[in-house]
Amino acid sequence: MNTLTAQRVARSVVQYRLLVLLVVVAVLGSFTIDEFFTVGTLQSVLNRATIIGFLALGLTPVLIAGQIDLSIGSTLSMVCITTIGLQPALGNVPAMLAGLGVGVAIGAINAIIITVFRINSLVATLATLLIFASLALLLTDSQPVSSPDPIFGIPLTGNLLAVFTPRSAMFIAAALLMFVWLRFTPSGRNLYAVGSNESAATTAGVRSKGYIAATFVISGLFAGIAGVLQSLSTATGSPVAGATMLIPAITAVVIGGTRLEGGRGSSLATLGGVVALGALTMMLEFNGVPSYTQAIYTGLILIVLITLDRLVSGTSRPASLTLRIRDNTTTNPEHTRRNA
Repeated sequence: MNTLTAQRVARSVVQYRLLVLLVVVAVLGSFTIDEFFTVGTLQSVLNRATIIGFLALGLTPVLIAGQIDLSIGSTLSMVCITTIGLQPALGNVPAMLAGLGVGVAIGAINAIIITVFRINSLVATLATLLIFASLALLLTDSQPVSSPDPIFGIPLTGNLLAVFTPRSAMFIAAALLMFVWLRFTPSGRNLYAVGSNESAATTAGVRSKGYIAATFVISGLFAGIAGVLQSLSTATGSPVAGATMLIPAITAVVIGGTRLEGGRGSSLATLGGVVALGALTMMLEFNGVPSYTQAIYTGLILIVLITLDRLVSGTSRPASLTLRIRDNTTTNPEHTRRNA
């Protein structure tokens, strides 16, 4: 009976992990920080969490597809130095577009390595992480690049409707748009099928490799957006800007309930995970916990959640996989024509 009770408790913790963490942070914050429950605190949490949030959003479809992208931190660094470094030559807006282009290009490189050369995504993105992290240091001689127009990015962190800043509003809007795509479009539903069982999805007519490639391009785009916002907000292009952002981004996605094995996840849950992790980080900072110690808490949360998820749900695939694939493919006109 005790074993069954423990399993039920673990299952409940895993299922409502986001709510549990938010409650814990809210309780601890109310005892340790004066005026914790204020609009200003919420605005600060959202604004501070935006950069990690965009990285986490980009990772969400990648993890749903059953893949991993370890290169998002070095991608962000490359985008930062590109955006600021090209401002004198191109101007502010063209430099921003160039930064986004670098993010998309790195995502496309990852996609080609993984889908064309069939390299495991863990190995492939670890390699590109090392390559682009080193390239960022090489191009800048390990020195940050300063913006010639430091005022240009100031409005990104200004007040917007008392609760948001422009960049945090962009993050929330992106999370909503991704939710609509994943939840209500055939391509979004097909992505879940690919993550649940790539072979079965391919057999059912879903172009699995194309979906996987697209997720890495999306991840590169979102890392590019994060890099542009980071560099413009700080008026600096740092070659190590993304060095410590990978693990918090992965942790935020896992807190939201996305499985590393694929087949399950939601951008709105990722949004909640980002907010929860951001609130926890702010609470620790207010209580004088050093940043290197905060990383210990982040790592422990990640290990505990993954362990509980494995213990509760194992590695089995959803029993409804075949039905979901059938529903997706029968509503796909291209698949119908191909089988006619």
